[in-house]
Amino acid sequence: MPTSRLIADIGATHARFAVLTNDEIGQSQVFMVADYDTIMAAIAAYVGQFAADERPTEAALAVAGPVIEDRVVMMNSPWSFSIAGLKQQFGWTRLFVVNDFAANALAVPVLTPDDLFPVGDGAPETGAPVAVLGPGTGLGVAGLIPVASDGVPGKTRWTAIPGEGGNVTLAALDSREAAIIDILRRQYAHVSAEIVLSGPGLVNLYESLCELAGKPATPVTPEDVTHLYPGCDPQRREAVAIFCAMLGTFAGDVALTFGARGGVYIMGGIVPKIAEIFRHSAFRERFEFKGRYRHYLSSVPTYVVMHPSPAFLGLKALFASAGP
Repeated sequence: MPTSRLIADIGATHARFAVLTNDEIGQSQVFMVADYDTIMAAIAAYVGQFAADERPTEAALAVAGPVIEDRVVMMNSPWSFSIAGLKQQFGWTRLFVVNDFAANALAVPVLTPDDLFPVGDGAPETGAPVAVLGPGTGLGVAGLIPVASDGVPGKTRWTAIPGEGGNVTLAALDSREAAIIDILRRQYAHVSAEIVLSGPGLVNLYESLCELAGKPATPVTPEDVTHLYPGCDPQRREAVAIFCAMLGTFAGDVALTFGARGGVYIMGGIVPKIAEIFRHSAFRERFEFKGRYRHYLSSVPTYVVMHPSPAFLGLKALFASAGP
């Protein structure tokens, strides 16, 4: 009988579910987090569509938040749960729970050239660490580090390093960015990177720029801000430009922290939708703008990942590494 496994990418806005059957990922289904009071209710709604004898017997979840011991509290969503309790409730024989960007990082070795949209120059150094980051409802960050190859020539095993790098303190490069951060300090006790480099952050940027221009801000969504067209609100255009530039500075910091000469991979729900704008933005210039480390970073490639569900690929890899 085929092995059926639930895989899920649980963000703050969307919960994406699919079934992994004999290493094949089935069609995914997307639920809105706001439609369900608990993660248990969302999972029950998904698996309830299957006949009892067809329901997954194992599961792997990628969640937007730190995974520390048994209790998981998601940072930008009201959901929390016990890993042991969730496993027992659904009768799974195995349950893996990992940070969503750790799952995204595990996907990198199996991405194809068609999945990648290069921004700037550089080529990956074989067997070197990799960095993964991505703005969405929050700002995810993880590393991917090569480990022993099991003695198989040409084969590299990888381990993901989860982190909460999106919550580091945001730095300004010039007076314009400093003025924006000063405005945001009136609203937030700590202006972290994700206060700007996220969907809500795009709105924060737009509203701050309107304040600096002395004009009222129009109510907008992140999608409104990134929808640029001739004659659109100049504050939207500048918000997107600053977003890309500051993401470049942040990505360069992450690359230096991990020594990510294997490349920096940008995921999340925002950048792939504005890939052409992003390619022609100040992102790459700011990525390399690190003084005497400019040469070091100039050889590090940066990619926008266009695959729709990299976390699913990472969870599939997680099952493969765990064995039967």
